[in-house]
Amino acid sequence: MNETIELKSQTCTKCVLDTTTKYITFDLNGVCNFCHDYNEAAKTNVDRPKEVRQKELESRLKRVKLKGVGKKYDCVIGMSGGLDSSYIAVLVKEYGLRPLVVHFDNGWNTELAVSNITNIVDRLGFDLYTYVIDWEEFKDLQLSYFKASVLDLEVPTDQLIFAILYKLAKENNVKYILDGYNFRTEFGMPKDWSAEEKFDLTNLRNIHNKYGKIKLRKFPTISETDLYYYQHLYDIQTLSLINYVDYDWLNVKQLLKERFDYKPYQYKHYESIFTRFYQGYILPKKFNIDKRKAHLSTLIRSGFITRNAAVEELKLPTYPLVDQEEDKKYVAKKWDLTAAEFDEYMNQPNVSHDVFGYDRISSVSKIIVRLYYIYLYKIAYPLGLKKKIKID
Repeated sequence: MNETIELKSQTCTKCVLDTTTKYITFDLNGVCNFCHDYNEAAKTNVDRPKEVRQKELESRLKRVKLKGVGKKYDCVIGMSGGLDSSYIAVLVKEYGLRPLVVHFDNGWNTELAVSNITNIVDRLGFDLYTYVIDWEEFKDLQLSYFKASVLDLEVPTDQLIFAILYKLAKENNVKYILDGYNFRTEFGMPKDWSAEEKFDLTNLRNIHNKYGKIKLRKFPTISETDLYYYQHLYDIQTLSLINYVDYDWLNVKQLLKERFDYKPYQYKHYESIFTRFYQGYILPKKFNIDKRKAHLSTLIRSGFITRNAAVEELKLPTYPLVDQEEDKKYVAKKWDLTAAEFDEYMNQPNVSHDVFGYDRISSVSKIIVRLYYIYLYKIAYPLGLKKKIKID
């Protein structure tokens, strides 16, 4: 006779992450591995002496400016209207860089996000490029993920963002993409709370081929191999400026309010209607995942909030229930689903991304690109066997 073993629920005594992630472990004091990992990683990151980080920052800024000489832009930055990407724009202005600011309109922008972006870009005097996705294609792809019952419905958006950032960097011969990642508010997201292979194009296409209805002709994609090409053949690098400064989450929020009439969002990434609904409704109800636990835990470790405050926050709904119901109606209608169809897909058994396969030749492609890179820069160019590529 088989017996069902019920696993004991446990929450970290230092942060608010718990056993809803299978990758959590606890020490004898009940402190989780994510907290220990944060402390260790911080030693070689944000906890280094300020003068050391400042020296590294100056070195990297000098490199960005040097590689941007003679070009209209020396960097590309993506801007969602969220706190981190907005602060990146402010830092870029302060450091005298010349960015092309890129915003991605995937059909789910809140009016507040658009207002925040406009205020910041206009007052900083930057060029703004807004990429508007073909809605019918994007809807078909996004809906395919929902119908497939896989966890990470944000993969299509992530594919879009990185594909366009790298494409624009290459087209403008820019060697640096400045991203909004910062250690103090984002370190420690459990890897089972999103797709592990965000840029696997085979996985994306297999999901769409099974559940999609139209051909993807305009949707920009990026594979692991493409990413390797951009980074190793075209020498396009990413740089996280926020990790070199004393990033004070609360002070930054106040600075943006005062200087740019910035209006904050209730939670991280809620500048998008879909992300708000996905994180606040679909993930908790369908996958038993509340990403607030990870976001609040990082703020606790960084000293921005107390654990007690986070515990009280988690007692509240992810966002007001009335707004959740309104968003549910809006999302279903925008996806051309009836309320009954939406609920039917919500109630389908969850499916692993692994079921749809991965690109097994990407590692081989990386080796080929690397060998070609070595040939060009170590043999052909020095010996004059081949003229150096001019990438414009």
